[in-house]
Amino acid sequence: MRFFYQIFITLYPIVAKLISGKNEKARLWVDGRKDTFKRLEEAFATNKSEVLWIHCSSLGEFEQGRPIIEEIKKSNTSIKILITFFSPSGYEIRKNYEHADWVFYLPMDSATNATRFLDIVKPSLVVFVKYEFWYYYLKTIHQRNIPLLLVSGIFRDSQPFFKWYGNFNRQILNYFTKLFVQNEDSVDLLKSIGITDKVVLSGDTRFDRVFSIAQQFDPIATIETFIGNHQQVIVCGSTWLEDDEVLYHYAKTHPHVLFIIAPHDIQQARIEECVKLYPNAVRFSDFLTDNRLPLTEIEVELSVDGKLSTENQREANILIINNIGMLSRLYKYATICFVGGGFGDDGVHNVLEAAVYGKPVVFGPEYSKYFEAIALVDNGGGFSVESTIELEKIFNSLFNDTEKYNAASNSAGNYVYENVGATSIITKYIYENRLLTN
Repeated sequence: MRFFYQIFITLYPIVAKLISGKNEKARLWVDGRKDTFKRLEEAFATNKSEVLWIHCSSLGEFEQGRPIIEEIKKSNTSIKILITFFSPSGYEIRKNYEHADWVFYLPMDSATNATRFLDIVKPSLVVFVKYEFWYYYLKTIHQRNIPLLLVSGIFRDSQPFFKWYGNFNRQILNYFTKLFVQNEDSVDLLKSIGITDKVVLSGDTRFDRVFSIAQQFDPIATIETFIGNHQQVIVCGSTWLEDDEVLYHYAKTHPHVLFIIAPHDIQQARIEECVKLYPNAVRFSDFLTDNRLPLTEIEVELSVDGKLSTENQREANILIINNIGMLSRLYKYATICFVGGGFGDDGVHNVLEAAVYGKPVVFGPEYSKYFEAIALVDNGGGFSVESTIELEKIFNSLFNDTEKYNAASNSAGNYVYENVGATSIITKYIYENRLLTN
């Protein structure tokens, strides 16, 4: 496994560079890592403060690490925080995150890079989020006796840690000081390979994150104007074409229902794809009300072109969101929430962002890797559908059966509220063990 790992970390940058001319994500990955060590040396040249280094693969993992970052920053203003990302989808969106002192791409894993990186940064505490396992970085951190935590970790028996050939992977797990995991299944799996004392069942910090967003909800005036007095609103978040192809028939045959579609990818080609597919749709950046309601300052900042169309788009019953940063608030306006990804190979996206508002959550059939989606289905707050026909049935039943709707709403909201608290468990461990002495 170590041999194959070495091949992977050698070939990955080469392949990324080869395809960067045609692939935007690969281009960002390659360009973002140019002169990384020079920029790191300049950034840390005069630093004398303790450094908390948090590494996230992408945006989703950042949202899991975010409650810990903000709690520590609130309690320890002298602590400096470095965030690193592997993926452009995390870095490009959060490179100006206000609670981080530095945000960088993580240089590709190697013994040389790990040594050089740690020589520059000199972290007092390192936190990896969910399932990022870079061998040389983790080994070097361990050799230097730097406390190393995994937070919101989740494990499945299909992973190499639990296979006969997984000695290399199991070795990586032993480099961690503590493994904070999301569920009992993860605890049991780690126990099966002899890892017990360093495992803590903490839960998932995403519950704390979505709870915080809901508690500090900031209204969106343009959305409220679009909805008006409509009682049937479906917010569809993080959709892909496979999701849209299931949704559009219902949208077409139920023009009295308002749809707010927030695609996972907001590049122009994807937005155009949505506009062409959905009947009577308008982009968020083009929406204009009868009374010429202007965009708020934050909405101008988030919008693609920063301006409104001069045409009145009041008759549109489908609003296509062509910006980033609003989805977690959009679900608040839904009667029913649809979360995308479940009709694709990778599986459903974050259902907790919708459930926190006490709304029924509907998604496609690919959700078996996501225990929170499984739990929502089991407790009646979530509904998985496999076809357009099933989608229509569940939407209609929720709209028409008040008792069923209320039961699903209560189940969804209660599930989130009953599972908050992972952040306090993790930060309590950090404080009690003085992993950050300030």
